[in-house]
Amino acid sequence: MSPTVTDVALSKSQLAYQWIKARIADGSYVSGYRLVLGAIARQLDVSVVPVREAIRLLESEGLVTFERNVGAQVALIDEAEYVTTMQTLSIVEGAATALSAPHVSAAELSLARSVNERMNATLTDFQPHRFTELNLEFHSALFENCPNPQILDAVHRGWARLQVLRDSSFSFVPGRAAESVREHEAILDLVEAGAPALEIELAARAHRTRTLDAMLAYQASHRH
Repeated sequence: MSPTVTDVALSKSQLAYQWIKARIADGSYVSGYRLVLGAIARQLDVSVVPVREAIRLLESEGLVTFERNVGAQVALIDEAEYVTTMQTLSIVEGAATALSAPHVSAAELSLARSVNERMNATLTDFQPHRFTELNLEFHSALFENCPNPQILDAVHRGWARLQVLRDSSFSFVPGRAAESVREHEAILDLVEAGAPALEIELAARAHRTRTLDAMLAYQASHRH
């Protein structure tokens, strides 16, 4: 007896489901990674229909989220590790930024402002991954002069771990990006004005924790 159209569609859906899930499991598709249905369909040599069905199944399992005007993306899988990494990074990066501040040159401040302007320009046609790349470039200009090598190493390890855990926090909370750009300007103003170290540290720390808070609120609203 030959297979029906439904049987074939089901098997293709299962193929797509298993293929995508395996890539989420092995870290090829990290949290925030956009799942472009057409591209996946071409890789699997199937139509978009079974891929869409696979995405719906993964969404029901909490592995994928779907937002209007954003599309499908891999959910934040390891929330606990993300939280502890962001908490730790907020502390060590805040300290590194404060310790680095007296050593940041006018040229480095100018570079940071230029990067932040580029980040602002991306908001009209938002690309979370690119925004996150620029975000690291911005913050690096402000913390790389930290004279404490142990604190600086902790910052580097924190950023590296975040890159493994997710593609971009801003893919989940794109509205946070505009706020982030404004906060960058405020931090730059503090550094340029030679503000007290504690004021700079707390501003940098609060900047990081606001992104964490936005992510946690997003997660709470999408729990099954």
